[in-house]
Amino acid sequence: MREARRLLFIALSFAATGLGCLHVLAAAEENAAATPRILSIGGDITEILYDLGQQDKIVAVDTTSLYPANALKDKKAVGYMRALSAEGVLSVNPTMIIASEQAGPPEVVTALKSSGITYVDISDKPSAVGVPEKIRHVGRVIGAEAAADALAKKVESQFAALETERKHIKTPKRAVFILAIVNGRATVGGSGTAADAILRLAGVENAAAAVSGYKPVSDEQLTEFAPDVVVTMSRGGSDQHKAAQALTLPGLSQSPAAKTNKIIEMDGLYVLGFGPRAPAAAHDLMKAIYAEAGQAATAP
Repeated sequence: MREARRLLFIALSFAATGLGCLHVLAAAEENAAATPRILSIGGDITEILYDLGQQDKIVAVDTTSLYPANALKDKKAVGYMRALSAEGVLSVNPTMIIASEQAGPPEVVTALKSSGITYVDISDKPSAVGVPEKIRHVGRVIGAEAAADALAKKVESQFAALETERKHIKTPKRAVFILAIVNGRATVGGSGTAADAILRLAGVENAAAAVSGYKPVSDEQLTEFAPDVVVTMSRGGSDQHKAAQALTLPGLSQSPAAKTNKIIEMDGLYVLGFGPRAPAAAHDLMKAIYAEAGQAATAP
């Protein structure tokens, strides 16, 4: 009888220990759920998370996360958002991936979505409506709805002020946004692009609107565009001096922009990222183009 009781005690002790382990594991899982390890893919997504005060939950970012400046310094990087690898992503052990719908390649995104990790696609609509929607979506998935709504309303107010500014523009300028120049051939931002959207928000007519997407164009096409202004991205370093070379392209050398030496360089993420700073970027572009004529109003 004593032996039977001893064995029963041992069995119950093991059971209690096992239950204790289960409770510890359950608590750990609950804590992980409460404090997600976020992988942010997309410079706009990272900017939103920082603006919402959620940076401590970010374990890694992609290489387009250039703002705020310390994001890439403080966080691990998993590579370029359109060229992700499943191994690289999984190596940072995220519990949640919040990604721009532009993330890729598709087969890697598909693999990540089936990995068991929470994967959230964020729509990328470069517009005055799309940015607040993006902010609110990010806020919902991380449980920061109130902060996201406040930020979205601030951005909506800035876009509304920008719309008022556009009404002061009497004669819209024509601009072409040059994304890159490769082997003497310019790639421009046509309709349906973030470049097209930022030009329109700045009260500028996209001279390359007949082009769909980002496309290389011929010298003949550039000549037909006849832009008043050339807009391009600043990259710093030696590339900074290359921007002015755009006006020497055969298709632009006789354009109104070349005759007035009107070329504007802006930070790529700032002007094309369509994060919370999008209204400010559009305003700055508007000011750079129209201030000389006294047509631009004050900043929102």
